Amino acid sequence: MWPMPVSTDFMLLPAIDLRGNRVVRLEGGDFEHETVYGDDPVEVASRFRAAGARALHVVDLDGARAGAPRQAAVIGRIVAAVAPGTRCEVAGGLRTAQAVERALGRGAWRAVIGTRVLSDATFAARLVERHGAERVAVALDVRTGLAVGEAWLPGAAGRPVETVLAELAEVGVTTFEVTAIERDGLLGGPDLGLLGRLVAIGHGRIIASGGIATLDDLRAVRDIGCAGAIIGRALYEGRLDLAAALALASGQVPD
Repeated sequence: MWPMPVSTDFMLLPAIDLRGNRVVRLEGGDFEHETVYGDDPVEVASRFRAAGARALHVVDLDGARAGAPRQAAVIGRIVAAVAPGTRCEVAGGLRTAQAVERALGRGAWRAVIGTRVLSDATFAARLVERHGAERVAVALDVRTGLAVGEAWLPGAAGRPVETVLAELAEVGVTTFEVTAIERDGLLGGPDLGLLGRLVAIGHGRIIASGGIATLDDLRAVRDIGCAGAIIGRALYEGRLDLAAALALASGQVPD
């Protein structure tokens, strides 16, 4: 059994996944199973801000697939619309130092990198050295215990997630956003076994992603020591109330 150090600073991040300038969610990371939830990403972001969100997780899915940012203009509008009260972390296609520099320069609070660092930990090291650990996070997309790049591709090669996490922590990464791919967008609950193992390693903050659908799910990932959670489909489909989720994250809801 892993230790259960309850986080005292649990962060909730509503997700805004962008494809073709629309807000979408994928099931299990599969581009062939997409649901559109909005044609105006700025309006969606503004609604989350009005509900009290203090941070957003904004993903350029087109950029992730292309290997370079594709939604920079709309992301820039989102960042401007919700500032200063709500910060945006940006993910998707950030595979060069220049792409990260531009994202941060356009006002993103944090850049989330993924695919490249699985084979090149020095890339993460250079970004942390230049921008600081608080402005760089690593996305670990996990399938059957392996951290994989280009997770939407069936059979994508991967490496043991514990090994990858330890290597990246060694070069200064302190925030890891962990997605159980098989659960992402399916509302079946988080992979507490996976998350608990990574929390127990003790290398940085673990932010849970994938499958979170209820307040009980949020409470569970918080109580095993995760530092936060990314929530998507449950919010868009009204299964999880953002105000209630934020109240739980801030400790205003009794256990």
